[in-house]
Amino acid sequence: MSREPAYPKDAAVAPPPAAETAGNDDAPARANESRRRKQIMTGAAIGIGSAAIVAALLYANRNRGRS
Repeated sequence: MSREPAYPKDAAVAPPPAAETAGNDDAPARANESRRRKQIMTGAAIGIGSAAIVAALLYANRNRGRS
């Protein structure tokens, strides 16, 4: 059994449909948007985490024995 294709060597091979090739034009824009969204989410998470740490330190260092 040979590994040659089933079609003759001089047969024309059709190019891919235009719908498949036209969809790749906005791929870089989507990648940049995705990257920007990740950066915004990371910044928000860092900000919330920092605020939580500050709140915990303020709570831990408050004066408990005011009588």
